[in-house]
Amino acid sequence: MARAILFTFQSTNFLQRTIRADRIFAYLRRDFFTLQKNSFARKMAEEGNVGNGTLKTLREGSAEILVADHVFYNPVQEFNRDLSICVLTTYSRIYRREKEEERKRKDPSYKDSNGQATVQPGVKHENGLRILEALSATGLRSIRYAKEIPGVREIIANDLSKSAVESIEKNVKQNNIEHLITPSFNDAMTLMYMSTKPDQRFTAIDLDPYGHPTRFLDGAVQSIEDGGLLLITATDMAVLAGNSPEACYVKYGSVPLKTKACHEFALRILLRCIETTATRYGRYIKPMLSISADFYIRVFVRVYTGQYACKKSSSKQSMVFQCTGCEAFTLQPLGVLKPNPTEANPQQIKFGTPTGPFVGSRCEHCNHQHHMGGPIWSAPLHDEEFLAELMRTVEQEESKRLTTIRRIYGTLAVIREELHDVPLYYTLDRMCGILKLESIGMLKLRSALLHEGYRVSYSHASRTSVKTDAPVGVLWDILRCWHRIHPVKEERFLEGVPLTAILAKAPAKEYNIEEIHPEANPPSRKESLSRFPENPTAHWGPGTRATQMVSDNKMLKSTQNQNKRKQKRAQKEREDTDGEENDVKAAPSTSPERKVPKTVCTEG
Repeated sequence: MARAILFTFQSTNFLQRTIRADRIFAYLRRDFFTLQKNSFARKMAEEGNVGNGTLKTLREGSAEILVADHVFYNPVQEFNRDLSICVLTTYSRIYRREKEEERKRKDPSYKDSNGQATVQPGVKHENGLRILEALSATGLRSIRYAKEIPGVREIIANDLSKSAVESIEKNVKQNNIEHLITPSFNDAMTLMYMSTKPDQRFTAIDLDPYGHPTRFLDGAVQSIEDGGLLLITATDMAVLAGNSPEACYVKYGSVPLKTKACHEFALRILLRCIETTATRYGRYIKPMLSISADFYIRVFVRVYTGQYACKKSSSKQSMVFQCTGCEAFTLQPLGVLKPNPTEANPQQIKFGTPTGPFVGSRCEHCNHQHHMGGPIWSAPLHDEEFLAELMRTVEQEESKRLTTIRRIYGTLAVIREELHDVPLYYTLDRMCGILKLESIGMLKLRSALLHEGYRVSYSHASRTSVKTDAPVGVLWDILRCWHRIHPVKEERFLEGVPLTAILAKAPAKEYNIEEIHPEANPPSRKESLSRFPENPTAHWGPGTRATQMVSDNKMLKSTQNQNKRKQKRAQKEREDTDGEENDVKAAPSTSPERKVPKTVCTEG
């Protein structure tokens, strides 16, 4: 009897191993044919025979490109490309002017060639910009740069995908600009590291990756020429906005905070990351323009060389303490600059370390504890002189052909009105929400601050933002005065919540809330400019697949992901059923109703 049971057990194991092997073979065979099919489809796509055998023609600005489904094109980024063209056009004008002034300093007898009037887009300019687009995809951005920016010497359109580079070559020929654009099939980091010699550096580098750009920064700050322009985009806003502080620290070296000013916080984290990367090589940055738009942030910074200026870097960075209750924030710089004048150098400064912390263990307003984030860039996000020059470019007749020019003009108008020396901001809806208070009008709050002599502005990143040099205690005082007129319900006053501690205090003084200050309504609001446009379509974002962005048969992500788990389970059940059928064919002697063999009894 024991031998019979042992024989049955061994036979069963052998059959199960056979069935498992047949099932694995069936899976491999199915995957092999699928791989062959996908390989053939990919080869047909690279040859331009996609679907019905034709490529799609897309027009944007002055460019006309041929796009297949396997090459990434994102129409969402048209505002990004239009703004970049305006910035580079402005920078090209400044660059030529600076080169003329440099020649005059070196050679006093040199006469201005006055060549700015003759520089035209689409024409090669020997002393012009040398631009690298490190991640080109279709090459659309490079083609638009070549056809719409005056004073360009050369544009290198690089991509690591062979099919993308072939697409770039076709599109360059399609637009007849082979004299300006050089397609490059290379790794972006390798290409930049190979261009660090002074005579091989780029005048401008455009980095627009899908996700975070930090892995490209080291090569970029080394391969940009002195005074060159970096155009850098980051789309991983969930990480930068505080959803994954540990991931943000790994990528950017800073800890984000969950705050309503998360978009500006993200800009300052990115700028600080670029600055710290540059200072390793004796270089430093000067932000020209920093914007938060749609689902991404984009910064335009000039890179300079100077060991002494690099020492000031610590004074441009700060840690941020944020109350966990009322969300009041306090910045503490990593370094300070102290005046140290001498007879030989009245402007001499001394570098020092600040004492701290700048906050107590508990918030002075609501008695809650603090979170600490950062470090972030705490110097200005924009350069006022560059913004004035950029607005002149936007107002020119040539810029009116841009599709998003109205939005560009409105965004820049708000940015020019911002308080550039005040980092971060509060939002009116959040402050009233913390106090469970009926919302006060924005003009009334701004008027109360202006009547007291404080400055106040919007931030381009939020339509309800309050960026002011007034202490946060003044904002709470104004809302206490508003509470007297529109009291909070008694049941809201619970023990331990911020509103109980804040509203229990009397305002330090009476504020003029009712009288609207003449400067409370900013010019951009009076002129009804396009300051905070709504998303033009549902699920407006970076897109996860090239086919979703290019194909005419676009599917909403909510529809595409409907019953996603259920579909996966059904597919797995079908695969298991197919595997069982293959098992039956592989072992025909075994009955499908009875996969375990009968017990064979032998006399022992």
